[in-house]
Order: sequence, then structure tokens, then C-alpha cells
Amino acid sequence: MSELGVFQGGIAKDERGQIRFVNDFDMSLVKRFYIIKNADTELIRGWRAHRIEQRWFYVLSGSFNVDLVKIDNWESPDQSLPVENVKLNAVDMKVLHVPVGYGTAFRALEADSELLVYADYPVTHAPLDDYTWKFDYFTMIEKDQ
Repeated sequence: MSELGVFQGGIAKDERGQIRFVNDFDMSLVKRFYIIKNADTELIRGWRAHRIEQRWFYVLSGSFNVDLVKIDNWESPDQSLPVENVKLNAVDMKVLHVPVGYGTAFRALEADSELLVYADYPVTHAPLDDYTWKFDYFTMIEKDQ
């Protein structure tokens, strides 16, 4: 899976309940986080890319389809760039690392899905490193994925 990284989490259960964890995810670079909850399963968020910032994605509930593309030219990217697809769900307890230089587009696969996103720059930096294209710029995301 190219430069993308995955950190596998786990779960500990006992009579008190459970704890989900991803102990191998080093959060020392993280400056902020936010939670995304799409209005429905039809909405596609994307394409959004960052030249300087990197992101980590973790599904809190439900599942998401994530499409990723490595940007080749920031002013006019090739629309036929290969698109990688990753499905993330809360049951798998994985953190997906998206390094600098990638664009993402995603949609919830289940109602009320929530996606936790970590970023390595403060929100004041966000407007300086935000590249967006229409959701069908690189590829039409199939609704049956």
C-alpha cells in the first residue's frame, strides 16, 4: 500500500467493560484532532490534499470508504492518477496514516459513522495547506463499494 501506513489496535475486555487501544501509534507529532460525521451515506467528502500536513484516520463508530491519490502536480494534477482504496471500520481498530502529498475522498458506509482525524499542524496553518478538487476529479467513487 504505497507510503500509507496502518497501525493495528486491539481491545481488552473484562467484567468492567472494554478498552480499545492502538498502542503502536506514536502521537508525538499530533497538534490537533477533529471528528467527522457525514450527514448520510451518499455524501462524498473530497478531494482534499495537503502538501505539508499529514493525517491519521481512526473510525470511532461504523465504517468508511477512503480513496487516496498521491498528487503529482499541485497546480494541475493528472486526473488519471492511480487511486488507492482503503476500507476502515471501528471493529478493525486501525489507524491509517496518510503522509504528506496525498489527497483523500471518503464517505460513510453506515449511518452515524464517525471518523476521528489527527493532524500534525495547528488549525491556524490549515488555510495555508489546503488543496481541494471536486469529488469526481480523479475518479467517480462507486456507490456500491
